[in-house]
Amino acid sequence: MSNEKTIFSDIDGTLVKHCGDITLYENPEYELEVLPGVHEKLEEWKSKGYYLVLTTGRRKSLRSATESQLKRAGIWYDDLVMGFGGAPRYAINDTKPNSDDETIFAITVKRNVGIENIKI
Repeated sequence: MSNEKTIFSDIDGTLVKHCGDITLYENPEYELEVLPGVHEKLEEWKSKGYYLVLTTGRRKSLRSATESQLKRAGIWYDDLVMGFGGAPRYAINDTKPNSDDETIFAITVKRNVGIENIKI
């Protein structure tokens, strides 16, 4: 079992530019526009051994197209969870038995700005 951090990150508007026309995501050849600093930040997390879970409101039926788009965009991940829709998301976790230290955090970024300034 690893002690490295797990990061959950949305895709559209967070890692890549939100296109505004979700029908484009159905096309596996659609070219995602990677936001500034995303590749560098993902490589930093990868080098630290972090586990990256990508989350998206894209329908589960778009898994194959989404995987193709992410691969061509050079976005790595360990797991991909789909079908959340656009509603707010909440993260819940317990504390360790011998500590009251926080074990879960949330970071909200402005749409289409990127993640280069996030410190984890």
